[in-house]
Amino acid sequence: MNAPMVYEPLTKLQCCPTSDGAGAAILCSEDFVRKHNLQAKAVEILGMSMTTDFQSTFDEKSCIKLVGSHMTKKAAQKVYEQSGFGPENVDVVELHDCFSCNEMITYEALGLCPEGQGGAFVDAGANTYGGKVVVNPSGGLISKGHPLGATGLAQCAELNWQLRGLAEKRQVKGAKAALQHNLGLGGAAVVTLYRAPQS
Repeated sequence: MNAPMVYEPLTKLQCCPTSDGAGAAILCSEDFVRKHNLQAKAVEILGMSMTTDFQSTFDEKSCIKLVGSHMTKKAAQKVYEQSGFGPENVDVVELHDCFSCNEMITYEALGLCPEGQGGAFVDAGANTYGGKVVVNPSGGLISKGHPLGATGLAQCAELNWQLRGLAEKRQVKGAKAALQHNLGLGGAAVVTLYRAPQS
């Protein structure tokens, strides 16, 4: 006999705070990097993919798909194919944790752990320093807020600092590959994979 589903409401501290912010990123060609001798600072984008809602997001009546898991999984798969890297190669992740439950769902969608194993992944300490991968060393959206347009750039900045060895007390030792996940419901997901400077 199956136990009835119990739904717990999200509390204030499980939701990202309202905030404002702005950001900018500088993208340049490999030629520009070489011309200006920036190889020691140049973080490379190995792959990037954006997906939008699928028909199955709505047809299958899945709450998990409705909050972006399906989009995230497809975007991540495309990035892994583009880059030749897999989740096992990633050292540090900044993922879109607008609500605490989104982080759990996203572990699985990004392939950091098998489907249904998000809780065990956390219980094993696999998502933090000394574990399999460090997730949200910045504190994530729940820690710093979610200034919509600037959220993705804040994640990008953190991962660039990590890959350049400039993240101070948050530094993930030996970080060589970093994954960024950003989400907007209704709906798009963007996944990007970065590599540390190769000089």
